Amino acid sequence: QVQFVESGGGLVQPGGSLRVSCAASGFTLDYYAISWFRQAPGKEREGVSCITNDGSTYYADSVKGRFTISRDNAKNTVYLQMNSLKPEDTAVYYCAAANSDYVRGNSAFKNMYEYKYWGQGTQVTVSS
Repeated sequence: QVQFVESGGGLVQPGGSLRVSCAASGFTLDYYAISWFRQAPGKEREGVSCITNDGSTYYADSVKGRFTISRDNAKNTVYLQMNSLKPEDTAVYYCAAANSDYVRGNSAFKNMYEYKYWGQGTQVTVSS
């Protein structure tokens, strides 16, 4: 059974840091691009960051310089390190898998319809 499990979300103060993880089971991440999306209440889901199977990375302008995506294929896990967090980063964060060839580029990776597998999400709240 294909499954993604996100973890590491929680409550953090503005300016703080958090690392969320996305662990896959039932399939191997090696061949996929993995992206993080987020959805805030009342807003559309948006692409945050992507890492392709060969290690290319892409970021939304709103998180560039603050967030870092990485992958550990041996652990079948992708991470999103989030620094200098702002209240507007508050959202449910989801990971998703796609064919790398279809999501290369700062615009392409945001197309949700290219993603084959999705996790259930983890809540990140940035508040004092």
